[in-house]
Amino acid sequence: MRYFIELSYFGKAYHGWQNQPSAVSVQEVLESKLSMVLREKIDIVGAGRTDAGVHALQMFAHFDHDQQLDTAQLKYKLNSMLPKDIAVANIFEVRQDAHARFDAVSRSYEYHIVLEKDAFSHDFAWLVKLPLDVKKMNQAADILKEYTNFKSFSRSRTDVKTYNCRIDHAEWRKDGNRLIFHITADRFLRNMVRAIVGTLTNIGQGKYSVDRLKEIIESEDRGKAGASVPAHGLYLSRIVYPENIMKE
Repeated sequence: MRYFIELSYFGKAYHGWQNQPSAVSVQEVLESKLSMVLREKIDIVGAGRTDAGVHALQMFAHFDHDQQLDTAQLKYKLNSMLPKDIAVANIFEVRQDAHARFDAVSRSYEYHIVLEKDAFSHDFAWLVKLPLDVKKMNQAADILKEYTNFKSFSRSRTDVKTYNCRIDHAEWRKDGNRLIFHITADRFLRNMVRAIVGTLTNIGQGKYSVDRLKEIIESEDRGKAGASVPAHGLYLSRIVYPENIMKE
């Protein structure tokens, strides 16, 4: 039987989601505690990867087990054993062929910026001291939806077969002292959101024109885009699946 785990985590203490040979990952910790509870080695498959220091408001992973599980009890036991920066929200049975990564229809991220020094946000948002023109940043964000090849925003050394992504939504919203970038796509490349945010903030600070974004995308050259912004402002915020993944 296959089960999905819905969870969230604060990424500061972890070298990303995926298992690493010499650093602690969220996947490693979750697999360890799940294996202890079920008293056998359990491997989990995540919906994707988040880089070191990136947070997740919603993440999914799947695992297989040959027995019917009391998912409410399993959730309770896992949360009692997991560190305080990882929380399980739900565990539910799905179709045997459901896949946490490949069946995801869309993924959404948020990037949080604070515009003034805030003693309580240094681990949760990036402090930007220079003024930002949010109108120009949103004009540029709209341009992203006109393209599908985002090689200019991808980590240089990567093993992906395609740089194509379909961006469905990209928008900056201001909330008091905080500026939040919302972006939704069918898939994301490694480092893509942080590189996009770095480029859009350059536009907001007047370093680039809005139209230069088109030149950057069409160049397919990572060196022409803005620098990647700090990881601690980035949140994986939502993953959407088709309704038919649930076991009937």
